[in-house]
Amino acid sequence: MSLENVTPPRPMTHDFMKAFLDAYNAKVISVVITDLSEHTYFAKIHLMFEDSEYTVDARPSDAIALALRSNAPVFANDSVITKQSSEELEQWLENLKPEDFGKLDS
Repeated sequence: MSLENVTPPRPMTHDFMKAFLDAYNAKVISVVITDLSEHTYFAKIHLMFEDSEYTVDARPSDAIALALRSNAPVFANDSVITKQSSEELEQWLENLKPEDFGKLDS
């Protein structure tokens, strides 16, 4: 909704969180997708409040929604990209059948 500039009839949780942070002059610096474990992603929101930086654990979907509303960048650790690629490969290999290779001409 944020990407398409659609305003919901009532504020969503992410809108509330953005308004809350704005009320205290806190700023979302970035969101980092930090890990992938057993098909579950993990994220951290990096915030600046006064002269201190804080990091808060969050669900990636919530963190990304807040980042979009805050115009903050979203990053992923290299390990997440590597794990994602290897999990996709493992899933593809698990579903591979001998007939997928075709027949060998002798």
